[in-house]
Amino acid sequence: MNTIVDHPLRYDLSNELHARPFPTVEAPSRAAYLAVKPAENAAGRDREADFAHLLKLLDLFGAQHPKPGATHYFGQIGRHHLKWESHTEFVTYTLFGPGNAERPFDEETFAVFPQDWLAELPGTRVTSALIRIELLTREDDGITSKINEWFVPESIAVSRVVDDQLIVASDFRITGSGHIRIAMFAKPEAGPNRIGRVLQRLCEIETYKSMSMLGLARVRKLGPRMARIDESLSLVVSDMCQEMKDPAETLQLLLTLSAELENIVAQNYFRFGATGAYETIVNQRIDILREERFGGRQTFAEFMMRRFDPAMRTVKSTEARLHVMSERATRAAELLRTRVDVERSAQNQELLASMAKRAAAQLRLQRTVEGLSVIAISYYAVSLSLYLLGPLESQLDVSKPVLAAITTPFVILTVWWAVRRKRSKLE
Repeated sequence: MNTIVDHPLRYDLSNELHARPFPTVEAPSRAAYLAVKPAENAAGRDREADFAHLLKLLDLFGAQHPKPGATHYFGQIGRHHLKWESHTEFVTYTLFGPGNAERPFDEETFAVFPQDWLAELPGTRVTSALIRIELLTREDDGITSKINEWFVPESIAVSRVVDDQLIVASDFRITGSGHIRIAMFAKPEAGPNRIGRVLQRLCEIETYKSMSMLGLARVRKLGPRMARIDESLSLVVSDMCQEMKDPAETLQLLLTLSAELENIVAQNYFRFGATGAYETIVNQRIDILREERFGGRQTFAEFMMRRFDPAMRTVKSTEARLHVMSERATRAAELLRTRVDVERSAQNQELLASMAKRAAAQLRLQRTVEGLSVIAISYYAVSLSLYLLGPLESQLDVSKPVLAAITTPFVILTVWWAVRRKRSKLE
């Protein structure tokens, strides 16, 4: 029987689909959530530093270590359970503890993270949350009064989710302690697996929402720079409609603006792409909750539509504006380059015409010089001929002037013919 050869990554890729299981959470319980964006250097993100910091936390509680290079972990630390995940741009820590604290959203659960350990985080906090999970024994178990007491009224988002088995609420506001608060009310028929899935979805919504807003911060920072470039580009294009003193200088300015725009696009390409991906994940996670309205309150989807979607549209419009400005600068540079080429072609034609006139003048001068050369050469040739023909004066009884008169026409014709023949060969 022939053995089938597996792809070397077959098992790794298959296991990746099952690598991040949902936690199982009983009601009542509480949770603390922390998302950290690691610091980056020229070489990129140091994942080993993130993993080492996890091991440091586990060592403080004497917990078992995950395998080297792991991207997820779930285990017990003290009386709590810890879920750790390493993502492309951030790392998350989630603590689960049984029962509810007497005071809602007490920081006792978050205090499981030691202060010294938090101070040495290899990165910055993106978001953190305190989550309270209550068991809902009756439909009118004071939910309305509780959410009115716990959250800011104008920002509350409340929904019945996953077939009305849980009610979730939050105002997505950061409290004085630095955390947002999320409340979950679970009916008895909601099992630990479903509660765990909903809890993780809510944490993901908060995390990806926060990561998406990094794109808005980048856009606000780019705003003045883009306005300056846009103004300069508009002025250059406007000047192109008129007579320019130095088109080459204007072309250089356009090329500089185009290069600056391309640099901005290159520097922000990843952030804009990540923002779009995170926005999609946020909307998908909300859709999975299968929300139903509770007591006339706004749902999570409506909250995002009113507060989150405008920010994402701003990022998208800025990205589109960058590309449009880059195309404008490129087109303007091409038009100006064409204009410069046409002007240079006209200058070249004028130069050629001037050279043709100069060549014609040189030709006329050359012909004049040729005539003078024939005369000069003939003069010396006649003189030489008289010396050669001197003995014939006595024999023929011809005077020297008469002999010169006879010789001169033949010499002139011979010299003229020789010069004309030489010029014909050269031409």
